[in-house]
Amino acid sequence: MRASRLWFPGLALLMALGIALAAGRSICVPFRGRQPAATASAAPDGVHGLDVASIDRNCQPCSDFYKYADGGWLAKNPVPPEYPSWGRFSELQERNREILRQILERAAKNRMAPEGSNEQKIGDFYASCMDEATVEAEGLKPLDPELGRIEHIQGVAELEVEIAHLQSLGVNALFRFGSTQDAKNSTQVIGGAEQGGLGMPDRDYYTKTDDKSKQLREQYVQHVAKMFELMGDNPAQARAEAKAVVGIETALADASMTRVERRDPDKTYHKMELSQLAALTPSFAWPAYFRDLGYADIREVDVAQPKFFEAATRMLTSASLADWKTYLRWHLIDATAPSLSAKFVEEDFSFNGRTLQGTQELLPRWKRCVRATDRELGFALGQLYVAEHFPPQAKARALAMVHKLIAALRDDLSTLPWMGPETRKAALAKLEAFTPKIGYPDKWRDYSAFHVDRGPYVMNVLRGDLFEFNRDLAKIGKPVDRTEWGMTPPTVNAYYNAEKNEIVFPAGILQPPFFDAQADDAVNYGGIGAVIGHEMTHGFDDQGRKFDAQGNLKNWWTPEDLKNYEERAKCVEQQFDAYVVTGDIHENGKLVLGESIADLGGLTLAYRAYGNSLAGKPRPEPVDGLTPEQRFFLSYAQIWAQNDRPQYELLMVNVNPHPLDRFRAIAAPSNMPAFAEAFSCKPGDPMVRSGRCQIW
Repeated sequence: MRASRLWFPGLALLMALGIALAAGRSICVPFRGRQPAATASAAPDGVHGLDVASIDRNCQPCSDFYKYADGGWLAKNPVPPEYPSWGRFSELQERNREILRQILERAAKNRMAPEGSNEQKIGDFYASCMDEATVEAEGLKPLDPELGRIEHIQGVAELEVEIAHLQSLGVNALFRFGSTQDAKNSTQVIGGAEQGGLGMPDRDYYTKTDDKSKQLREQYVQHVAKMFELMGDNPAQARAEAKAVVGIETALADASMTRVERRDPDKTYHKMELSQLAALTPSFAWPAYFRDLGYADIREVDVAQPKFFEAATRMLTSASLADWKTYLRWHLIDATAPSLSAKFVEEDFSFNGRTLQGTQELLPRWKRCVRATDRELGFALGQLYVAEHFPPQAKARALAMVHKLIAALRDDLSTLPWMGPETRKAALAKLEAFTPKIGYPDKWRDYSAFHVDRGPYVMNVLRGDLFEFNRDLAKIGKPVDRTEWGMTPPTVNAYYNAEKNEIVFPAGILQPPFFDAQADDAVNYGGIGAVIGHEMTHGFDDQGRKFDAQGNLKNWWTPEDLKNYEERAKCVEQQFDAYVVTGDIHENGKLVLGESIADLGGLTLAYRAYGNSLAGKPRPEPVDGLTPEQRFFLSYAQIWAQNDRPQYELLMVNVNPHPLDRFRAIAAPSNMPAFAEAFSCKPGDPMVRSGRCQIW
């Protein structure tokens, strides 16, 4: 799925994030933080509408709008010790998580729930996770059968069998394989193979030669070695094994595409039949691999990075069998460590939390268990969540606003001076084909094939990953299911899927501060309106523009219009290249281009839609001394209030296709004359760009 998300918070679970990042997809993994409020629909601390207490009146809006809009909040909300960052998204996630906790604790106490029911599954899964005594007593024993399989590998053929087996359990072994929508035949699902096999967040962590990168690699070696020691190996052996692992992963990284390269869907589409796969990787037995997965009838595969697969499959014979067995042991323990006893959890957190993100403390167990249940059984849990906390009228209100934003974009596309009639016709056709999804799916996921009990927690996790792997692969060779959702209902996020041409807004984000039924229209349009506009604009960003109304990878732009578009997109890229993160480290304009275009387009459309909503009505009076236009822009900036740890910011700049929130708050407004007019900013002020970027 090529999906663009509103927000990307970082590495809540390195295993889950590693899967998304290796595949080059903007999957989001939620963070949560402090003590939540009682309900998801309640605004924080009883505040409805704009949070005027967050405004820092000592700052000038035309100089630093972020500090002006959010300075009060930033000063009062330092990052809690168990988080790498803390922001407005985090607050809402905490409120949602407390609701999920109540649902799960109730389900865990109900031992009379019918066997196989959603309530039994979520209750038993959560209970097994919370049963710390059993987790500690079991230690590594639940993995003995898997470790035994690896130990008994006798040759390359058995190595390939084990790679397939571990992949089915959610282990990042060598590469990623799953289903994917055929980018040039959007009605069909085919196999999808993508680069992977790394233990650190990105290939650049293995290839950069600066001192900090070298130091981090040594810390990674120490972490891997420590894990082997915890598994029972002596220190000298563990150190040698760690170096073998990093050697294989470095070779895989050298063969991998960069994150920016993977943003281009034309460069990652290579549909192949079995004969072409065999010619590409003659040393890898694909028919046997598919048979080992349990899907022997797979006939077509989109190989996203052919050069990676050429190199990776050659390594199966160039590296020693002993090193490969060590590599597989490492990736098994890396994937399962968060579900094992405390010593594994602590070591996993030491590197992935403290070292990579600067997080000081591990999340409380109940928060980790809520997050894990949402990951493995999110639609079962989400069905109960929306029944209790997302009424039909909330869905109707959100859908009404979506239609208003669509109308604003339709008006804009109809009058853009730089777009010619042929491209304009195709753009309008794509807009009319948008499918909005609000709150929750019409068809709920069936978990009947996922066996959950109160036995060892890690076994529930592995069975859950196996269930999801098989559910995904079962789609290959079948028509695309356009009712499927890529996020669970409680998720505080939203996304656009280019291949389905859909915009999706889970119930979790349709809450304050993004959407508040008790707030004035200016605040809601600046909040959820900009979110909706953001996702819509993804259909026309640097990636989305390459897909047509039916979701096919196809150029529908005339050469002149494409040139005009790329010139305007270059302006946005250069704007973000100029933002300084720290020292000589800047944002990567090419990496964050799609999200930055969506922010600019989304805010522009939301402002236009808000203006349209006032037609024929009296002008709203100022509230708290702020005009409706000022409240609109303040509402937008306030959703991006976030404090970050330095290590977290550096990680995000390396791996995240979304800019840092402090830049998102100011970038789009600084390009809009309406912002300058609202706050009486003058040419030369920092918030008034001389060469402003304008696309929509």
